[in-house]
Amino acid sequence: MKYVLVTGGVVSGLGKGVTASSIGVVLKGCGLRVTSIKIDPYLNTDAGTMSPFEHGEVFVLDDGGEVDLDLGNYERFLDVTLTRENNITTGKIYKSVLEKERRGDYLGKTVQVVPHITDAIKDWIESVAAIPVDGKDAPADVCVIELGGTVGDIESMPFIEALRQLSFSVGQDNFCLIHVSLIPVIGVVGEQKTKPTQHSVRELRALGLTPHLLACRSAQPLLENTKDKLSRFCHVPAGNILNIHDVPNIWHIPLLLRNQNAHTTILKQLDLLSIATPPHLQEWTEMAETYDNLTNSVRIAMVGKYVGLPDSYLSVVKALLHACIACSLKPSIDWIAASDLEDDSATSTPEAHASAWETLRNAACVLVPGGFGDRGVGGMILAAKYARENKVPYLGICLGMQISVIEFARSVLGLERADSTEFDGATPNPVVIFMPEGSRTHMGSTMRLGSRRTLFQTPDCVTSKLYENSEYVDERHRHRYEVNPDVIGQLEDAGLKFVGTDESGKRMEILELPGHPYYVGVQFHPEFKSRPGRPSALFLGLILAATGKLESYLNRHQNGSK
Repeated sequence: MKYVLVTGGVVSGLGKGVTASSIGVVLKGCGLRVTSIKIDPYLNTDAGTMSPFEHGEVFVLDDGGEVDLDLGNYERFLDVTLTRENNITTGKIYKSVLEKERRGDYLGKTVQVVPHITDAIKDWIESVAAIPVDGKDAPADVCVIELGGTVGDIESMPFIEALRQLSFSVGQDNFCLIHVSLIPVIGVVGEQKTKPTQHSVRELRALGLTPHLLACRSAQPLLENTKDKLSRFCHVPAGNILNIHDVPNIWHIPLLLRNQNAHTTILKQLDLLSIATPPHLQEWTEMAETYDNLTNSVRIAMVGKYVGLPDSYLSVVKALLHACIACSLKPSIDWIAASDLEDDSATSTPEAHASAWETLRNAACVLVPGGFGDRGVGGMILAAKYARENKVPYLGICLGMQISVIEFARSVLGLERADSTEFDGATPNPVVIFMPEGSRTHMGSTMRLGSRRTLFQTPDCVTSKLYENSEYVDERHRHRYEVNPDVIGQLEDAGLKFVGTDESGKRMEILELPGHPYYVGVQFHPEFKSRPGRPSALFLGLILAATGKLESYLNRHQNGSK
């Protein structure tokens, strides 16, 4: 196995994940099979219990793993299906070592960070790297490892030591280190400063790791004298200093790396030049150029709880991007804090209230994504009501589906106190209830998680047609509450149709409102499986409906033409 390690220096949030994904894309373009591992040095076992404000969205894998959002980047860029083991955390490592210690596996030895923790890290990396993630049988050729955080962080020290040992044990022909660092520009003179990167590389070298390549993040392309200075003081050849400057969209990053011959340097370091081909990135070139040349846009109202941090909905944003590009449009996302739509905010923050409603009314479609807790729920219900009554295309995901059920029960069935037991445990009309297998005491991994099958109940529904008339669909779930089976009859008699259920027929997975241009709620998260060039069917349906093209699209596909 060949390893490419991506580390970061100076500051966090430099885009190591996109850089690591892009390196994978270029190597894949050279005919190699690639897998990925993300190391998160935090003590949480996984990302499942973290607030989206803290760490961005929680990305869910087929096997139910709740992982860092960077694994979403890997899946989208490399078109692979990763496992929960591809995300290593300090919590997972220490837990596995402590379980061994309790079993007596260490034969009475004193358990220490070195060698026991570092050995566990190395063993984990080597075993996970061998798991095929691209649908083929044999292990991949290259494993790209991203070390989260910044070099010098106290929590990442055991991982740095383990990776140093790994580089020594696998041999220099099997290990390539790429250090991502910031080149800031200070003051009016606009001079590119190399000192932070020098310090970062010095720290890395002091810990026993020497970078083979530097990936320098900057607003503008690096000047030659900046490169020379970096080369001289960081002991990296000038040809191995890559510049990842700001670009119009992230699909340019693999092209940027290719144009700087990053693949040649990496392949040479890994002794793979003889088996690799020149990078074939035609699809990426077309995607990047297509997006740059789009002029028309569609306005999408995103009504959620965590709109202050767009990374909280990263996969939803990407799925909208994929769907819009398929329709030759740019997404124009209007972020609306759900609480700003509520009646209370009309008195407490009248300007925000007025602005939120104006934004909602100007949008071509409405999307209510997933979330937990009762903050902003009233605003989401108002958004769903607005979309339903005004025939505005609506897509409700997870909580967004439950919101549409609560709103329909209140407005159409006249059940004024209809609610989810998540928000009101004493509601006389519980239309959304806690599901049986969940845990009320433990937060982590106690939900309905991962890929589950949804069976279509009626072949002529919109969602079935969007999924190419399939009888079923496998999508990823992450929820504790769902529609109360006891109220399905009432809701359906009033006009709401549940067109997709699980295999038992008791869990409602997809709802539609016949006679509406596009009013769809799904209990699963279709955004997690959306890919560039292969958009999620439901997001595509939303954008087509928002632009008045859904009917003609469905007719074309019904007739067998694409």
